[in-house]
Amino acid sequence: MDEFNLHLTGDIHAITAANNLLAAAIDTRIFHEASQSDKALFNRLCPPNKEGERSFSNIMFRRLKKLGISKTKPEDLTPEEINRFARLDIDPASITWRRVMDVNDRFLRKITIGQGPEEKGMVRETGFDISVASEIMAVLALTTSLADMRERLGKMVIGNSKAGDPITADDLGVGGALTVLMKDAINPTLMQTLEGTPVLVHAGPFANIAHGNSSIVADKIALKLVGPGGFVVTEAGFGADIGAEKFMNIKCRYSGLTPQCAVIVATIRALKMHGGGPQVVAGKPLDHAYLNENVALVEAGCVNLARHIANTKAYGANVVVAVNMFATDSKAELNAVRNAAMAAGAFDAVVCSHHAHGGKGAVDLGIAVQRACENVTQPLKFLYPLDVSIKEKIDTIARSYGASGVEYSEEAEKQIEMYTGQGFSGLPICMAKTQYSFSHNAAEKGAPTGFILPIRDVRASIGAGFIYPLVGTMSTMPGLPTRPCFYEIDVDTATGKVVGLS
Repeated sequence: MDEFNLHLTGDIHAITAANNLLAAAIDTRIFHEASQSDKALFNRLCPPNKEGERSFSNIMFRRLKKLGISKTKPEDLTPEEINRFARLDIDPASITWRRVMDVNDRFLRKITIGQGPEEKGMVRETGFDISVASEIMAVLALTTSLADMRERLGKMVIGNSKAGDPITADDLGVGGALTVLMKDAINPTLMQTLEGTPVLVHAGPFANIAHGNSSIVADKIALKLVGPGGFVVTEAGFGADIGAEKFMNIKCRYSGLTPQCAVIVATIRALKMHGGGPQVVAGKPLDHAYLNENVALVEAGCVNLARHIANTKAYGANVVVAVNMFATDSKAELNAVRNAAMAAGAFDAVVCSHHAHGGKGAVDLGIAVQRACENVTQPLKFLYPLDVSIKEKIDTIARSYGASGVEYSEEAEKQIEMYTGQGFSGLPICMAKTQYSFSHNAAEKGAPTGFILPIRDVRASIGAGFIYPLVGTMSTMPGLPTRPCFYEIDVDTATGKVVGLS
């Protein structure tokens, strides 16, 4: 196995830098607008050159066009036009753009900024998200070209003016600089498996707090490389309720691509947990229930698998279940899963041992996937149309989870009303929800029904192209456990090799 740079093409570093540049631009603009007159602000935004002539930078024409001002020379603007152009008048209470970092740091979830003596009166509460939750990560994953990425980055909404108008990255003049930071990150990293199969690694939006899919750019490159008769396998994170739902309703809408087959990966251990098995705690030995045969427990947990199959089939794709076999799995348990999958409507269900035997252990899976792709009979069907209200779309997704209804906080109600008024209600929905359950409660295993799904907050990722409800207590900044994996990671100083990552 060859070593590789863990940072790959540096997309997470680029996203972090770009995200935080925009955050700095927001607070800096508020600071300067608070201390300067319209004339002083305008003169600094459009400074004279050595000949005393002023001009607009290219990005400023985007704001002028948005304001309906067709003039091309700064000196031609009226005092009223200067005020509208130069003063964004950002409402600090409306700012939804947060800083990010690529470390699980729970103590940054809520912070106060602007406490320095030079920023007197600029104090406000904000917080950090994990870098992969940044809208810029979603933009990278959903963009189709460099030009498309430039437009998406410029359209990102960071908050509102005090008059209620959305403020974008281009309004702040930073859209072009963000694109420069992201220019190299748009290129996927070409890697390979141990057996030499090409793999494109690109983008990493978590499916529980973002849309959970690798990039459209990587998919399209892969499809071009394999040719008309080839196969491309692309990942949708977690289950049918999260990654697959967003793959179909968000990614497929923007890519124009249609999947012929969806592979659902299942394990005996996971199904035992959904059947009522003991709690699994990271770092602690597995309970004997997961290491010894218990067909009844597996069968009880298959209700979870059955719902994933039903939800995925609803999009029109054939479903193949891949049962990842562990050494402790019995033949009876494996047969129970296969029988349950077929009864739930799977096209096929295949026991796989590729973790132990490499490609040889997944030959049957490959054959099943090929057959499934060759026997597609239905077109792609979205879960909801885009022209219904935000609440109707959220309700439709919630009912696919098994919910009987949705409950909105006062803040969520206000945000939905605001985004609807601003003309954003036609966007798809990207739910931020726990990956451990169909419901909002991570402890609720199996296939729960009849629960009310609570929506705590609603944000908008306008550049990426979706509305972003936060379900229950879902956090966009993870925390570290009592025993983080860094205890195992080190460098062998004699050889220079990294240890403890596998």
